[in-house]
Amino acid sequence: MTRFFISIIVLSVFALPMLALAEATSGDVNNRRAQLEAELAQLEREIAEQGAVLQEKQKERVSLERDVAILDAQIEKAKLSIRARDLSIRTLSDDIGEKADTIVALDDKLIREKQSLAELFRKTKELDDSTMMELLLSSESVSNFFEDVDDFASIKEELRDSFVVIADTKATTAEEKTRLEERKAEEQQLRQLQVFEQNKIIAQQKERANILKVTKGQEAAYQNVIKTKQKTAAQIRSELFSLRDSAAIPFGVALDLANFASQKTGVRAALILGVLKQETALGENLGTGSYLTDMHPTRDVPVFLKITETLGYTAGSMPVSKQPGYGWGGAMGPSQFIPSTWACYGGFINTTTGKCGKGTDGTYAGPWAYSEAADIIRRHTGKSTPSDPWNNKDAFMATALLMKENGAAAGTYAAERLAALRYFAGWGNATKRAYAFYGDGVMEHASFFQNQIDILGN
Repeated sequence: MTRFFISIIVLSVFALPMLALAEATSGDVNNRRAQLEAELAQLEREIAEQGAVLQEKQKERVSLERDVAILDAQIEKAKLSIRARDLSIRTLSDDIGEKADTIVALDDKLIREKQSLAELFRKTKELDDSTMMELLLSSESVSNFFEDVDDFASIKEELRDSFVVIADTKATTAEEKTRLEERKAEEQQLRQLQVFEQNKIIAQQKERANILKVTKGQEAAYQNVIKTKQKTAAQIRSELFSLRDSAAIPFGVALDLANFASQKTGVRAALILGVLKQETALGENLGTGSYLTDMHPTRDVPVFLKITETLGYTAGSMPVSKQPGYGWGGAMGPSQFIPSTWACYGGFINTTTGKCGKGTDGTYAGPWAYSEAADIIRRHTGKSTPSDPWNNKDAFMATALLMKENGAAAGTYAAERLAALRYFAGWGNATKRAYAFYGDGVMEHASFFQNQIDILGN
């Protein structure tokens, strides 16, 4: 009878959570996801069509009709990207709801497991309180005595199993909560990107309207506008190149820095400039923050404090990227590296391991130290001081090194675009349609800068 009671306890622990988890992944959720994925696939086809139109138009001779058509295609592509990102946000929202339900089910399961454990302890105590002599002298039969002994052993075994189940449930719950946090951060990032894309569309629409207003739709008038906008090499070199969290510098200086980094890494100079231009554009939308409120407190702050101390800066006065609403900011300088990433290029090591990652305790707590031998950027620039994320020469080199690591040195359009996407979203998210705008934007900027470089070379 006791053994039957134990079985009921154990079954209640496992069966009920399975029902709850099954509800969390119901057919309705799966059907909705399939519908969103189908809509997203259709939008991706339409985006690809607009991309093909853009490529064909850009091959044509410069004309009013061509350039208006290019702007129209860019605007339409951006609108489609916004719609596609909206679908991605809706999918993420569903995932967030599903993860939240899973966590609730796991929490309920943990409560039941603890209740079951308490009941097992009670039964153990009941059997433990009865000594062997008491049981032998009792009115119970010998067969009942040995049944109680078997029950005692069985309960001990169930106790061990229950401890294992509770530990597994806690670990699973922690994993689900981490995934939930990641989904929320990704959703917020996509919402911020929507604002960026909307502003881009507004700028393109204004440019289109201005062209038609100035030329009144006349090709001859447009050709005159183009001629007046054509710049000499001297004008190109003197034009200011804006940088994230740093003063603007003449384009000629920026090109010299990009060329130097290109010679060391094999990454095209125009592409390096394109990445830095895109990062600056994103920064204009997010703004500047502080390490105290915007930086990841356990992953990045310990490294950041060591970086600023080594460079002689006051940590609180150094600009970093603003937290985008959910998740963390804290990226530094023109190249926008977070401190834990800069550590691996700028020579900062966790003294417990001698490497730039987590310590032996599994965290980024440190202590941290600067190592000249580990400073990859310094080795490439030839500087005599530690690499500095707010120094332009170091920032250009850092961007080039990461782009090389991402595959940009292959030199093809596809390789460069993918490397840019990895720069922004990491290797795991680089192929997600929601982030495609970044790769496209970098390549558009790189094309513009390559044209400027070609003019300077003639």
